[in-house]
Amino acid sequence: MSLRETIKQITPEPLWNAAREARNTFRRLPELPDVYLHPWRQASIRNLAALKNIHRGQRAFIIGNGPSLKNTDLGKLKGEYTFGLNRIYLLFPKLGFTTTYYLSINDLVIEQCAKEIRALPIPKFISWRARGFIGLTEDLSYLYTTYTSPTFARDARRRLWEGATVTYVALQLAFHMGFQQVILIGVDHNFVTKGPANTTITSRDDDKDHFAPNYFGKGFRWQLPDLETSGHAYAMARQAYTRAGRQLLDATIGGKLTVFPKVDYNSLFDFSPPR
Repeated sequence: MSLRETIKQITPEPLWNAAREARNTFRRLPELPDVYLHPWRQASIRNLAALKNIHRGQRAFIIGNGPSLKNTDLGKLKGEYTFGLNRIYLLFPKLGFTTTYYLSINDLVIEQCAKEIRALPIPKFISWRARGFIGLTEDLSYLYTTYTSPTFARDARRRLWEGATVTYVALQLAFHMGFQQVILIGVDHNFVTKGPANTTITSRDDDKDHFAPNYFGKGFRWQLPDLETSGHAYAMARQAYTRAGRQLLDATIGGKLTVFPKVDYNSLFDFSPPR
C-alpha cells in the first residue's frame, strides 16, 4: 500500500475530502487571473450576464448524440429551444434547422473540429481551456470548466464542474438561463466501445456509439466515457433542479440512464409549449 493510500485510510473521509478540495483550489490559483480578467473572458461574462434567466419559465431540450437519435423524430423540435452538443451539427443539413445553442467542452473535439465549430451561425459556448483552438468569434462565450471539485453551478459566469460529460455542463447552462423544464433526448448512457474511463483512443472503424458513423469515425481521437462520474453528476443536477422547483425529464428512446423521471418523447408535443 502506498503512503497516500495509507494516509487516506486513516484519515476521516470529511477531512480527506476537504484537504483534496483545498489542494484542487490551490492548483487552480495560477489560472484565475486570466479566467476572470482576460478580455475574452470578460466579454464572455458579459454575454452570460445578459443570458441570466432570459428563458425563465420556458422549456428546453438538451440533445445528446447517442444512436437513439436515429429513432427520434427530431423534426418535432423545430421551434423549440434546444442545446446541441459536440458534433450535433452533422445533423443540421438533414434537419433543415439548427439548435438554438451549441456547446462543447472536450479539448479533443474542439481541436479536431474547430473550423466547423467556428462556422456555426448560432450562439456557441466553449470551454476556456480550449480557447487556443477557436479564438474569439461572434456569438461565442467561453465557460470556465474544470475536471475537479464536484459542484452544480447555478450561475454560468462562475466555475462549472464538467461531471465527465458535456451534458452536465449543458444542464448548468440551462439552469443559468432560467429554463423551468429541461428534457434530455439522445442521452443513451450506454457505449459499445469499452475500456478504462477517460482513456484517449483513435477510432479504427465507423462510430457505433453515436448517431452517425462519421461522428467519431475512423482516425478521430476521443476519450472513453466515465459513466460512473457522469451518473453522480446527473444526480447533483436532479437535486439542484428539484430544490429550485424546476423539472428535469429524460425522453431518450431506449436510454439506459435511470437518474431522471422518464417521459414518452412524442407525448411532449400534445400541446404548444410556452414561448
